[in-house]
Amino acid sequence: MNTFVRTTVAAAVSAVLLASAGACSSSSKSAAPASVPQPSLPAPRSAPSAAPFLDTPPTPGEVRLEQGPFTDRLSITGLTLTGEPSVTGHMVVTSDVSDVIALELRAAYYDDRGRLVGTTSFEYQEEGHAHTAETAAAEHEGIDFTIPATGLSGTPVTALVSVPVLVNE
Repeated sequence: MNTFVRTTVAAAVSAVLLASAGACSSSSKSAAPASVPQPSLPAPRSAPSAAPFLDTPPTPGEVRLEQGPFTDRLSITGLTLTGEPSVTGHMVVTSDVSDVIALELRAAYYDDRGRLVGTTSFEYQEEGHAHTAETAAAEHEGIDFTIPATGLSGTPVTALVSVPVLVNE
């Protein structure tokens, strides 16, 4: 093979190799990176709504604690339906000795026929965080709370208290 042909063939082969190398690198630059599948997490759940009716007729003045995901970690004592009306009581975390960072207590108020007349909440956040509860007396011995019954559609005679939020250290 003469020198001219060898040089031409070598140049052609080099051009083809360079073109294919450029095509590979340019296609990898424009192609989107392979996505890594993310684990599917369930959507956050909100607290369940209050039942529109009580199964058993209420005893006037009775306040019940609804069992939920946090009731085994705390103790609520002194639950009282006051004449204002509001629900008052005292909450202590029993699962450990850590401080409460955030707490929500929800009261569902029912009339004398067991019909829901409204719900209200008490919210507490530890000092250093936004403090939203005026009646909170948070100490290491627990939290005194008042859940005022505002905006009700009737006169409550009983209440059901739930704990949709409890965050402690």
